[in-house]
Amino acid sequence: MSTERGIGRLLTAMVTPFKEDGALDLEAAQRLAQLLVDNGSDGVVVFGTTGEAPALDDEEKIALLRAVKRALPNHTVMAGTGTNDTRHSQEMTHRAVEAGADAILAVVPYYNKPPQEGIYRHFKAIAEAASGTPVVMYNIQGRTGVNMTAATTLRCAEIRGVVGVKEASGDIDQMGLVCAGKPEGFRVWSGDDSFTLPLLAVGGYGVICVVSHIAGPAMKAMIEAFLRGETEKARQIHGRLLPVIRALMTTASNPIPIKQVVNRLGFPAGPFRLPLAPLPDADLERLLAVVKEAGDLISLPVSVG
Repeated sequence: MSTERGIGRLLTAMVTPFKEDGALDLEAAQRLAQLLVDNGSDGVVVFGTTGEAPALDDEEKIALLRAVKRALPNHTVMAGTGTNDTRHSQEMTHRAVEAGADAILAVVPYYNKPPQEGIYRHFKAIAEAASGTPVVMYNIQGRTGVNMTAATTLRCAEIRGVVGVKEASGDIDQMGLVCAGKPEGFRVWSGDDSFTLPLLAVGGYGVICVVSHIAGPAMKAMIEAFLRGETEKARQIHGRLLPVIRALMTTASNPIPIKQVVNRLGFPAGPFRLPLAPLPDADLERLLAVVKEAGDLISLPVSVG
């Protein structure tokens, strides 16, 4: 699959819909995936952090992947197969490829704080298990406890099958060093919605996004404006999106805010699985007020309130 054509610049890290009894809602997942691509996403990521991956078992993950791929046969469906156990990550990568994943998203191993050499070997093993399916690494120190350095990222960029990185280090200097030193064809996606435009400015490629659940056309328009050289238009969209992005990411841990907003805007994404829990009513109402203030940036069809 071509990285240029097959993965895309704007992917939504999709929430996982559940039924009221907590069971996986595959029909709702298919409808949500279709809605997201209709609203500008080039594809989706299933069972990432936003998709409550830690609360899904392996069989549920594969069932979700298959269902979403049936709904999106002509769009990227990326599977979040990375764990803190390299062997398990390899197994899930192999199973995801067999189930139809177009690309793999693999997070830096969390909790066990591996050295940089261990991170390199981890991604090399996952790329081998992917058997040619593109692998995108995911660097997010706030959740993993360890930063994959620019030097390690660039070393991993030379691994056959590793085509890019989702960068959520929060360090634009690190992102810039990766963009400056990367081999041709290696892509850098933002893992923080608010860094999308700054990352594009230093040579990044796109974003694996959360706010695109509710503002997909606006995020797509910002990226396209920047690529056309309309930097002032891109800056204006960025400025209008920032309050929504900030509210989604600071009210509570992702995916709590976005899933509750999606529900309130009319799409039945269902409840959370423990240990996640809903926002207090007052916090949710403040968040919805920020969303409502964004006006025409919000793409879901049902009005707030």
